[in-house]
Formats: sequence, C-alpha cells, structure tokens
Amino acid sequence: MATANDANKVRRGLLIKLIKEYRKGTLRETIDRIPYQMRPKNDESSRCCIYKDRAVLKYRLMAMLGIGVETETDESKPLSEYYDDAEKREKPDSDILSVLDVACSHCITSRYLVTNACRGCFARPCTFNCPKNAIKVIDGQARIDYNLCIDCGKCTQVCPFHAIIRVPVPCEEACPVNAIRRDEKTDRQYIDFEACTSCGKCMTACPFGAILERSQIIDILNAIKAGKDVVAMVAPAIVGQFAGSLGQIASALKKAGFAKMVEVALGAEMTTEHEVKDFIDRMNDDGTLMTTSCCPAYVETVKRHVPEMLPFVSGAKTPMQYTAETVKQETPNAITVFIGPCVAKRKEASEDNNTDYVMTFEELGAMFAAYEIDVAGEPAIKLEHDVKGYARGFATSCGVSAAILEEMKKLHPEMDIPELKGNFINGLDKKAVKQLKLYAQGKLPGNFLEVMACEGGCVGGPCAIGQVRLATQAVKKLAEEPPK
Repeated sequence: MATANDANKVRRGLLIKLIKEYRKGTLRETIDRIPYQMRPKNDESSRCCIYKDRAVLKYRLMAMLGIGVETETDESKPLSEYYDDAEKREKPDSDILSVLDVACSHCITSRYLVTNACRGCFARPCTFNCPKNAIKVIDGQARIDYNLCIDCGKCTQVCPFHAIIRVPVPCEEACPVNAIRRDEKTDRQYIDFEACTSCGKCMTACPFGAILERSQIIDILNAIKAGKDVVAMVAPAIVGQFAGSLGQIASALKKAGFAKMVEVALGAEMTTEHEVKDFIDRMNDDGTLMTTSCCPAYVETVKRHVPEMLPFVSGAKTPMQYTAETVKQETPNAITVFIGPCVAKRKEASEDNNTDYVMTFEELGAMFAAYEIDVAGEPAIKLEHDVKGYARGFATSCGVSAAILEEMKKLHPEMDIPELKGNFINGLDKKAVKQLKLYAQGKLPGNFLEVMACEGGCVGGPCAIGQVRLATQAVKKLAEEPPK
C-alpha cells in the first residue's frame, strides 16, 4: 500500500479538488487555475521552483483526467481542452501508468557507495573480499572503482562499520519484472509496457511521485451525472479502509450517486467453487500443481515472464469478472464499477466486457471527502446478496487457500478428494519470480500455490488507504461472521 508522504497527500488533495469542481459544474472553467491555486506566487516550492511545481501539478491533473502525459504533443494545450477530450471519449485508454518526466529525478544508476563512516581500517575486509579488486583505500578512505565493480555486495556484507551501503533506484528496485528501464540516450527512466504487469509497485516506490496512474474518475462521474444505473462492485479489501460497516459503506455510495453496492465477495464464492473443481479434476488426472488465478498482476507476470507456469494457473475467472457478469445478468443496462486497491484491475477490466470502469479506494476516499460524506455517520442499509464469510477473506494473504479448504469440507466424503498440500507467495518481487520458475520445474513442494502480487494480499494494494495490519484484522473478523 502507499505510505503516508507528501506525494500522496498532494495527489489526494488534487483528486478532492477535481471532484469538488466537477460536482459544482465548474471544472472546465477552473481546472487551469488549480496548479496556481495550490502553488501561489511567493509560496514555498517543493522542487527547484514553483514553476516546476505547477508543471507537475498540471500533468498530475492530466493523469486524473485519464490522459497519459507522454501523449502530449503541444505543451501550450490547456487542461480545459484535455477535459474536453476526456468528456468526449467513449471508453478509457487501455494503458494504465505514465512516467512524468518533469517530476522524475533521473536517479543515478543503482550502486554501492562508501559513506563517511569508513574508518580506513587496517583489516580492510572490503578490499580483501572484492572479487574484482574494485576497492582501494586512498587517503584513509575506501574508494570504489565503478568501472570494475559488479554490484556483488560482498563489500557491504563484510564492512565492520556498515560504511558501505547500496543506493538503489527505488522504482527499478520495486519492479519484480524489470519493466522500468533507463533510456541510454536521455538517461531517463521509462516503463516498458511489453514487460509491465501493472502491479503498481513502482508507483508507490517512487519518492518523487513521478509515476502516475491514469484515472477513470471523470468517466464514472459522467455516468452518474447522466442518471445511469452505476453499480459499485466493492472488493473485499474495502473492509478496514473506511470507518463504518459494509451497510454504511453501501449507504455512503448511494449518497454519492451509485445505484447500489454489490460485494465482489459474491464473485469470490464462484471463483472458489470453480477452483475447487479445477483442483480436484487436475489432481485426479495426474496433475502435480495448480495455482490461483484471482490476482491479475500475478497472471500477467506468468503470461509475460514465466510462460512455463501458465499450464498450472487455474482456469477460474476472477471474483471481479464473476461479479460483473452477475450484475449484468440482473441489470443488463448497468454500468459496472469495480472499486478496489489494485492498479492491475484497470488492465483486467479493459479486457472484460462486463466491467466498465475501475475506481481505487483512494479515489473513492477523495469522492467521499469532496461530497462531505461521513461513512461512519451513515445509516446502514441491508445488502442485496448474502455472502459467505470465507469469500470476504480473499482480500488477505492465504485467504483464497482458506476459502478453498472451507469449500472442500462441504464435498461428499465418498468423493475422490485429493489432499491439498498448500503453499503461498505473499508479494511478488524478483526473488518470487525466480520461485515461480522453480515451481514450474517441479523443484518446490506442494500441489496448490496461492500467489498474491501485493504483500499481505489485496489489503496491501498500491491504492489502499488503510493500514495493512488493521485492514487484515477487519477482513478476518468479517470473514468469520455467518451470512446475514
């Protein structure tokens, strides 16, 4: 999840301002002034000057309008005209993330660095253990020759003063599939969208807020304004994000203009049932391994980087897809909006005919703030569907496995039910991608593998706004309650 910092504070403030102006019907007239209002003349700047601050705010607003900053061809084009473009489009762009060059610090290449804590000691384990003789002590201080250094890290492991540190490039470090690249000509970072899995880790890792998510908030607000039946499909992780019960969240959503709220846990029940059947069929057919399929960032990782793992991924649809399918069957003219903590859901929704838009918890929080809706103060309303508790547990790591086990208990004892030997990957990183390759080769134990791209599960998603620990506790507590 995104940690509390100034970049997130500014982003959320902009979202609230944008939604407030839209609600008043004045956004087109005022949007060009917003960067100047937030960074007035003689105000203290957060970068080199207020003019750069204003430029960054402009591009952030572009992304909030759903427009990629890299598509700009005319720097003089005002935000009001980009707003016109957003109003006219029939559906959002399928690209999800943008790198804001003007905000990017163009970090130096990741390297090891000798700090002033170095004492130039007599033992000199750094020089002794360096396999390339890249370290010499000059004037009582260790020096690294970067032309020889191979970034093995042995020097930092053996230094008794912890004087040698690794200086990473945060976005590159966070990306589990090396989709953040450096352009050799411009020395700037960019996203290789052929490799990107839309996990959003780079967005939360960048300390300059230079990686932006293209929002669909304007499309959703337009649909509500047009009086359409806009259905909010809330991810199980919503518990713990806002003060108040599910019934109160449903009431708050209706007050914000949504026709109704449907829990995506409803679809999680269907995913569980399909995955149980899939697992039994595979194991009884001499299968060796099955993995979950509910995390779109994980599935994209397999498709793009570990294709040998693809035969082991369950064929079950995600909870979002089953829920959207159900809503469209019940209300064919409904506009379905998935609301969750996930960036990758935007990519998944662009390929799902039943899911029209995606809104993040962060955007929903901004909407509640702009509309002055206090969730905890809303009267709770009865939810339309009864949902099994274990389906709400999908939001946490190992929650899918628990749901599978719970569903298997209901099967007839005379059925040929294989033993489930479960394992899990709690957060995708570079090491986890290597683990997936070992699983595909049959070198790691277990016949059932749950994979979540975000540490802690969906509650730790890049657009979550609640604390992971508290959100996890809230989800688990609700998962233990029987359906009402």
